Amino acid sequence: MENISKDTITTNDSAQKTVYSILFSIAFAHLLNDLLQAVIPAAYPILKDTYNLTFTQVGLITFSYQMAASLLQPFVGFYTDKHPKPYSQIIGMFFTTAGIILLAYAASFAIILVSVVLVGIGSSIFHPESSRVSFLASGGRRGLAQSIFQIGGNTGTAIGPLLIAWIVVPHGQKYIVYFAAIAILAMIVLSQIAKWYQAHLNLTAKKKPVIVMPDLSPSRVVVTVIILLILIFSKYFYIASISSYFTFYLIEKFNVTVQDAQFHLFLFLAAVALGTLIGGPLGDKFGRKYVIWFSVLGVAPFALLLPYADLFWTSVLSVIIGLLLASAFPAILVYAQELLPKKLGMVSGLFYGFAFGMGGLGSAVLGNIADHQGIMYVYNICAYLPLIGVIAVFLPNLKKK
Repeated sequence: MENISKDTITTNDSAQKTVYSILFSIAFAHLLNDLLQAVIPAAYPILKDTYNLTFTQVGLITFSYQMAASLLQPFVGFYTDKHPKPYSQIIGMFFTTAGIILLAYAASFAIILVSVVLVGIGSSIFHPESSRVSFLASGGRRGLAQSIFQIGGNTGTAIGPLLIAWIVVPHGQKYIVYFAAIAILAMIVLSQIAKWYQAHLNLTAKKKPVIVMPDLSPSRVVVTVIILLILIFSKYFYIASISSYFTFYLIEKFNVTVQDAQFHLFLFLAAVALGTLIGGPLGDKFGRKYVIWFSVLGVAPFALLLPYADLFWTSVLSVIIGLLLASAFPAILVYAQELLPKKLGMVSGLFYGFAFGMGGLGSAVLGNIADHQGIMYVYNICAYLPLIGVIAVFLPNLKKK
């Protein structure tokens, strides 16, 4: 049983049942949204060959997309904390659709950058409000709700490379336009979620929820948030090395085809999806601090072994790394929401935005290193990033012993 005086919010959502229909609907919308985002890195081998891009330019594509997504998210969340906008996610999907269509017909590096920025803007609008919907539908089971929401996104990220391998690789860049149909489906799903969200707002407008703040000093809350952000840095910088460059690494080291490399990337991303599903409920049961600590630091030995493994063990290790590393994010996000319960949208936007930003910065930095030192060197230095997880020991324990 969690210590209510320290880490939970007493609102009418804790008294109602978990609304699984909304949780699975928002998870499905997250799947579609992140599938569309996954089109960008999955298309890198095609774009690199077509436009003769360097690894630095590939990194700049990710950096542009991720920064567009990261910089706006906290502001979107801050605004919607005060002025909830149930239909804003549909507007975000319009931006994503425009970006996908433009990417399909982009004829230069500059147009590619514009297209991915549009996708990033769509993502920045989608995530804060979607995370809030997940929170409101949780019925108090916030770790479980966040895991369901996250597994949708991670499943979409995992499916993206497979669809690119089947649809785009054999036929060319212009076939990316077919992914616009997925965006239209997402708008239909989001419109139904928006109706529930609006009805929920109308129902609770006359009731003021009682919000219980954590039993921590303001300075301790700030330090704790900083520790969580450092852990996000470690996690997403490392993930950037795999999501952006794993296919190139496998092609160069093991001489596999693009399709085979995409399949190995899918295995890693599928493991990430499964790890996300596990992380939230474990945090509800055992305490989020321990899940965070084990998840980030526990990856270290496997990450250190990865650069020295053959193709079979590279796949095995990547799956283990994906499982462990992914279980951290639901626990980190819910932990942060419980630290700052009056600012759910801003917290969600900050952590999603920072995650995107670190992924983008990591991709740009690592791409530059790959150009100068080689792709193998990237994986040798990134292997040490999970060791940063040791700082999780300084997180306050918000769970009753």
